[in-house]
Amino acid sequence: MEHILRPIYQERASQPDTLGVIIVKKVEDAENITDTFDTVLFIIVREAEVPVFTKHYLHENQKMVMHVVKEETLNKWLFIGSKKRVVDWIFHGKILFDRNEYLVKLRSKLQEHPFFGRKIKTGIQFAKLIRRTLEGKELFNRENYLDAYSNVIESLHHLASLSVIDKGLYPEVTVWSQVKKIEPQIYKLYEELVFSKESLEKKLELLFLAIEFMINSRTHEGAQHILETMLKKDVWTVQELHTNNELKFYSGDLEVFVEYLIDKGFIRVEQVESKNELIQHRLYRVDKELVESKYDL
Repeated sequence: MEHILRPIYQERASQPDTLGVIIVKKVEDAENITDTFDTVLFIIVREAEVPVFTKHYLHENQKMVMHVVKEETLNKWLFIGSKKRVVDWIFHGKILFDRNEYLVKLRSKLQEHPFFGRKIKTGIQFAKLIRRTLEGKELFNRENYLDAYSNVIESLHHLASLSVIDKGLYPEVTVWSQVKKIEPQIYKLYEELVFSKESLEKKLELLFLAIEFMINSRTHEGAQHILETMLKKDVWTVQELHTNNELKFYSGDLEVFVEYLIDKGFIRVEQVESKNELIQHRLYRVDKELVESKYDL
């Protein structure tokens, strides 16, 4: 199949913005690795009009897909850990083109520095955990137990991902297989939710208590990235937080995370006069003394 795709990737490789080209072939009994395609052509470029450009091809009943991805977008995926298959493609795919050893160096960085992006990955997963838990508790208090159940499942999944990241690993598609080995306590919570014979209401009540305990015990690590980032500037507007190069990856979970850290005393709210005498601007400042004492900065 490689020879069929050669004209396509050679054309891409001739363009100055192309950094690397990888080909990945379907493995028997593992179609999901290539998203059910027989072959994946993964191309990384420095700049492009769109973050991800995709084309499908067909040759003698063989399905092929080409993904052209901006370097910025790839880095976001690696930081957030949102595209687990892409990590697998980078590690195990065949390199067809590599400008200035871009892919070789990227593989080396991922292999030799397993904590690459660990702080931001931890922060993002922790923010998602807080949101899912808060939403789940609200649903539980309104006796919407099935919807609360869905949120608890997601909360446990974020806890599982946090435990995997903490070990310097990449969360795999089969994250629970990983967690069973490295964090049996969290795996046991998952089993209790799925297999316990207690009523759904009772199971959820106990699990919310356990999850909240784990959130409190992980706040120190979960908040490190956002607090260290915010220390680079005295006072922040919410828009400045959303547009920061790293904090923007928190997306819709950012404001919930900030409110959580306000409750915990890590962030202080400052009121500044606005043009309207009846309202004030709400700005945010890290409690520098508290944070520096907690993190030995």
